[in-house]
Amino acid sequence: METNSQFQFDPSLLTLAENAERTAAAAFAKIEAVERRNAEKVLGAFIRHGVSAAHLQGSTGYGYGDRGRDTLDEIYAEAFGCEDALVRSSLASGTHALAVALFGALRPGDLLLSLTGKPYDTLEEVIGLRGEGAGSLRDFGVRYDEVALRNGKIDLPAALEKAAGAKVCYVQRSRGYSLRPTLSVTEIGEAARALKAKYPDLIVMVDNCYGEFVEEREPTDVGADLIIGSLIKNPGGAIARTGGYIAGRRDLVELCSYRLTTPGTGKEIGCTLDELRNLYLGFFLAPTVVASALKTAVFAAALFEQLGYKAYPSALEERHDIIQALCLETPQALTAFCEGIQSGSPVDSMATPEPWDMPGYDSQVIMAAGTFTLGASIELSADAPMREPFAVWMQGGITYPTARIGILLAAQRLVKKLGRTL
Repeated sequence: METNSQFQFDPSLLTLAENAERTAAAAFAKIEAVERRNAEKVLGAFIRHGVSAAHLQGSTGYGYGDRGRDTLDEIYAEAFGCEDALVRSSLASGTHALAVALFGALRPGDLLLSLTGKPYDTLEEVIGLRGEGAGSLRDFGVRYDEVALRNGKIDLPAALEKAAGAKVCYVQRSRGYSLRPTLSVTEIGEAARALKAKYPDLIVMVDNCYGEFVEEREPTDVGADLIIGSLIKNPGGAIARTGGYIAGRRDLVELCSYRLTTPGTGKEIGCTLDELRNLYLGFFLAPTVVASALKTAVFAAALFEQLGYKAYPSALEERHDIIQALCLETPQALTAFCEGIQSGSPVDSMATPEPWDMPGYDSQVIMAAGTFTLGASIELSADAPMREPFAVWMQGGITYPTARIGILLAAQRLVKKLGRTL
């Protein structure tokens, strides 16, 4: 029995925690093996590109000739197995990075085809599925269609049929606010190869948020043309304070850079101020921080399955992103879980999460996020729309030992609030 000193956990809960870690042992070993290989890949890129103290210094004004900025782009491209990258703190969020990529690649009259059904909530207004006259893709004449997933997988026959005439096929790797499985890199690669064999000019674009460094390969290693993500998720390693990236084919990254800045200047301008050290250090730490987040997710699944709740994925399933969904069944349980996560946070542990009307979402959202960087979901956090099935989507954990405490506090708060016994 482990010592229970700083936090007064029910001894029965600690017994369940020990059982959960025994269940998770094999998964932990696999996570650590992937961590080592990804860390080697990142370190190798740093060494091959000759990173020095000079690269960590930022620029001001227009940012012409910023060696640190340009070398960081090259390091991302090498680590992600592609030709070029655009890594910028001026990308305000993952959704912003996705919007830049979509507007960069698409032109009036083009067809955007989602291969993973309805996109994540915040992308709906970018495409034009909600809202009018806000400058969406639809406002600019871009057409949209989608292919529903079949049993949680890309419906390749339907995708091959609908992709005729499409300019961009869009893939959301992670689950968003759904309980469907996250797509593996292998599955994305199979779809990309099949689509491009039939339609060679097709652009396969992947929302890679929450997936970076979870596997040994990224979608650009297996045929995707562009991948996009947020730096306050996996690749920022809990150090980056803001930003996003777009990586892939050189010609497409250049088009995206024209959308971010201006046609003709593209990647050549954009000062980095004092952010470069954070971006380099965060990317260097990312494989290990992602491994901690994955261990946290596996532990949470194993623990809450013992408490009788359904976990997506289960503790024993293969993982392709850092998100752990738990179906908690009632708004009371959902709220209690988020309160527990918040109480175990290093920042704002005294706060009480409450549902609110979060911009970009069509229902109230409750969030627990006592993070060093506001909204950084590579740090231990949990959020959920207040709607059936009252599932919570938990992610992050900079260090496994501290994130484990947060999970135990969430479990204990939930058990007490519902009047259950362990």
